[in-house]
Amino acid sequence: MSSIAQVQRQAYGKANVRITKAIRHSAEWNDIVEVTCRVLLEGDFEEAYTKADNSKIVPTDTVKNTCFIVAKKSNHVQTIEHYGYELGKHFIDRYDHVTHAHVHIVQERWARINVNGEPHPHSFYRDGAETRQTWVTVSANDVSIKSGMDGLLVLKTTGSSFTNFHHCENTTLQDAEDRIFSTTVKAHYNIDTSAGVDKVPFDRIFEGVRTTTLDIFSNDDSASVQATMYRMASLILKRFPEIRDVFYALPNTHYFTANLAPFNLPNSGQEMTIFSPITDFSGLITATIGRSSTKI
Repeated sequence: MSSIAQVQRQAYGKANVRITKAIRHSAEWNDIVEVTCRVLLEGDFEEAYTKADNSKIVPTDTVKNTCFIVAKKSNHVQTIEHYGYELGKHFIDRYDHVTHAHVHIVQERWARINVNGEPHPHSFYRDGAETRQTWVTVSANDVSIKSGMDGLLVLKTTGSSFTNFHHCENTTLQDAEDRIFSTTVKAHYNIDTSAGVDKVPFDRIFEGVRTTTLDIFSNDDSASVQATMYRMASLILKRFPEIRDVFYALPNTHYFTANLAPFNLPNSGQEMTIFSPITDFSGLITATIGRSSTKI
């Protein structure tokens, strides 16, 4: 009797593999990198599901060990795209029945401590909750890489408005000629690797995307989150030809003006200085912005 069930797609592996590597350039001058890895393997594993045959299963413990081994041998762990590619390529090259290796890496921010105005050679502090991330998929004939950031919390006290929006019977929001603009930036970008992974300046691209995001956020006279987001992505695409498209998710964290009228205190116009942060709900604006097919 044939089964009514069929494995349509599968992948398995190890998640939450945390690795910290001290990079010892000399006895005194060190760097530090801290990452969390997830590696999922896809391939000829169907009989493990359908026939309880484990003969082709690479144990997830082996996957975990491999993350540490490749990190130990690699000179590229600080550039997580290179490290992710080395990890994925290992599984493709080592196991004939693995067709795709999917690697996701999250890097924490460690910054060098300055002591007496000089960077300390081996002491660091955690520079906020922001992370750098990459998603690398390696197969025998191809590699795809998406990278970006998450958790970059920004705020500006002026230079943002929201007016002339659509009104209907359910609208209560009033025009805001000037408001606090705060968001936690999530930005991802797909990278063209056709020239070769070793040819892509991943670190320069990441720092450039981060800097562009902060510059436009700070300097744009924002008419909406949507408009500011589009300006960010457009400039990134102009500056970095290696980037195919940019995805942003910007939750609009609301700061509502506190009502101080009952206390005979002004809190509007130029005297609007007291706000109440709202954490129960937020706007969420997302977009993927790619290259126009029309050349100007």
